[in-house]
Amino acid sequence: MERPKSKMESLLKLENVTKIFGGGLFNRHRITALENFSMTIDAERPSITALVGESGSGKTTLARLLLGLTRPTTGRVMYMGKDITTLTRRERKDFRRNVQVIFQDPFEVYNPFYKVDHALNLPIRKFKLAQSPEEARDLLENTLRGVGLLPEDTLGRYPHQLSGGQRQRIMVARALLMRPKVIVADEPVSMIDASLRATVLENLRELNRDFGISILYITHDLTTAYEISERIIVLYKGSVAEVGDVESVVQEPEHPYTRLLIRSIPMADPDQKWLGSHTDQDSPFADTLNVAGCKFANRCPHAMTVCVETAPPYFKTATDRATSCYLYEKSPVVDLKDMTRLPDKSPVTS
Repeated sequence: MERPKSKMESLLKLENVTKIFGGGLFNRHRITALENFSMTIDAERPSITALVGESGSGKTTLARLLLGLTRPTTGRVMYMGKDITTLTRRERKDFRRNVQVIFQDPFEVYNPFYKVDHALNLPIRKFKLAQSPEEARDLLENTLRGVGLLPEDTLGRYPHQLSGGQRQRIMVARALLMRPKVIVADEPVSMIDASLRATVLENLRELNRDFGISILYITHDLTTAYEISERIIVLYKGSVAEVGDVESVVQEPEHPYTRLLIRSIPMADPDQKWLGSHTDQDSPFADTLNVAGCKFANRCPHAMTVCVETAPPYFKTATDRATSCYLYEKSPVVDLKDMTRLPDKSPVTS
């Protein structure tokens, strides 16, 4: 006889979160950076989710919300079922340990007057990760080796004496020291050489595979998102355009914006013509300002009158996929929060 699956516990959860910058209802400088966004990262199933979008799509705002660095205008950010704005001092310390971040520019994280040892020793002391200086040194050196760095070539140096790839891997090591449950990686490879990107991406995969750490990989680069993630969320101007299994979304994109992103990737084959991207003139509503409906309508070659007038809901186009586009209006409507959570693939025991 089959037993019902137990419901996964939510580690991090955003519930209908909106973030608006600029005050006053009639302030024309109000910017909606994120709108009605929901997402869940489960505690029991380590995952790698990619959040993709061009500049201004709301990616970094989302990261800051998850880290508690900014508060939502509406909606809630939850940690282990509790609003992070109401966490006790002890709960907040637990949150800081279990939710780590890797920033886009590793150089900005360092104090140039301190050697890189300082950035690694600080969390060891603050969170009492070792009981003695010897144990701290062993922990530090083993962690560095775990991300492909030799302690003798890394420790004792100042940030400017290391390459961008080395500095970024030290930040990966710093996050690993904490043994967190989730790492928010905000454009972690965008400012390092292409030759080192594969190394850092492999480091992130190892954190997920070997240590059971969930990764939220935030990027504008669909290529690396496809390489590293299981699931992908495509953002456009603060709203989700498309969400689903990374293989199906990248190989068969449904939303016109996702198609544009993929068409904009130059082809490696010199004999294959680069498809380039659509221009605003491809949309019949290119000259329409203040669109009340779909935010992509004035760039979309498939835009219809309904797209300009009413924002589309999320249409469930497959078991594990949803698209906010009227091209799929014959599909059933689904709540976003039901689609931005990895499906439970745990076995059902009898």
